[in-house]
Amino acid sequence: MKEHRARLVLGTTAVLSLLAVAGCTPGGSTTTDDSSSAVSDDVAAAGDVTLRLSDFWGSAEGEWIDAMIEQFESEYPNVTIDRTTEDWGQLTSTLNLQLQDPDGPDIASANNGWQSLGTLARGNLVRNLDDYAELYGWDDEVPTTIARQNQFTTDFTTIGSGSWFATPLARGSLIGLYYNVEKLDALGLEPPQTLDDLEAAATAAADAGEIPFAYGSVDGGTAVLLGVQAMLADKDALNDFIYDDPDVSAADTALTEAATTIKAWADAGWFTPSYEGIDYQTAVANFLDGQGVFRFEYTGSLGLAGDQLNQFGYVQLAQDSGSTVGVGAAPGAMVISSSCEHPDVAAAFLDHLMSAEGSQTAVDIGLVPMLNTDVTLPDDALSLQGEATATQTLDADDGYVPYIDWASPTLLDTITQNMQLLYAGKVTPEQLTEAVEADRTAFLEELGQDS
Repeated sequence: MKEHRARLVLGTTAVLSLLAVAGCTPGGSTTTDDSSSAVSDDVAAAGDVTLRLSDFWGSAEGEWIDAMIEQFESEYPNVTIDRTTEDWGQLTSTLNLQLQDPDGPDIASANNGWQSLGTLARGNLVRNLDDYAELYGWDDEVPTTIARQNQFTTDFTTIGSGSWFATPLARGSLIGLYYNVEKLDALGLEPPQTLDDLEAAATAAADAGEIPFAYGSVDGGTAVLLGVQAMLADKDALNDFIYDDPDVSAADTALTEAATTIKAWADAGWFTPSYEGIDYQTAVANFLDGQGVFRFEYTGSLGLAGDQLNQFGYVQLAQDSGSTVGVGAAPGAMVISSSCEHPDVAAAFLDHLMSAEGSQTAVDIGLVPMLNTDVTLPDDALSLQGEATATQTLDADDGYVPYIDWASPTLLDTITQNMQLLYAGKVTPEQLTEAVEADRTAFLEELGQDS
């Protein structure tokens, strides 16, 4: 992905990109400047450059981005990257304003989907990156199912196709199944590989008096629904539903089947007792404290460290077909401000964030690598080995699906509310799916699409 030879590309989308640049500048016009339409990866020739970066990463993720900045600045001593970190909620809610500030960031981490990235792209606040995708070969080297997470049509009626408005990272975030190694060993079971394996293991755990799934639903708990849906859904249908294809309905995405499955688990008593009153943080703490054999979770969210890296394992369950499909994305969509004065340098930095060096740096810090399979994994970190193996399998299978709530700005609330109603017996799995369909249909109509 990253080849440090100077290249010059006159992108076919340069005019569109320049329209975006002009349109976002406060008081700017929509005139174009063809003299600026060439892009280059010759960072050294850019002279002394300072780029402002705003992101929402702390702890190990903060260590990773600091290391990536240090690597880039070492390779290009003419470049300085001034990093500012903010709380995730603060940055995502104010990024649209920051990008209109003349002293705002040149590069920033946005959230995927219509809520954040889509809003920024529609407002011409971030640069169209098609010319850089051509320059660096992103279309060929980034798995299609990841690339789509960063693309919108230039009329901004559809997500998941069209032009690049952001880039992923060399590290990822997945939804998958964590297991307690000691408890699984005590049950005499191997880590499950399929949904059938998992349900057989859950039955054995319940029979032995264990809690099969550590869970709490008071403030959401959607990972279990999305994780099961990914095992049951047609990958293309689920992607197309999320990416605004009006010919694909929620009923085509195995959502009803997934909701039926988790409702059966709840009714069988496989969730933590009184899960309806347990919040997310308590559910995580319970699992880490040994209360539960399995837990569907976002990678990195358990905060595993030290001995815990071998006390818990991770597996991405395969579909019945044998292929692996998983909910996954980079933990941030990297954008370049439309008013950035040095987009060539900014794009080179984004390409560095997707490099093999970036994946190895992630592993070395204990984060999940993505986009690159040639990484050296530690021998003494079972959970990280499982997470890395999962991303390598998903990379090879092009098996990523995005979070279903990206399909509309209000869909996460709709799903959360209907899951709680489902558990309470107030709605059926079919009615949950109908609510999701209605939410997404209303948004498509807002975009001017007929469903």
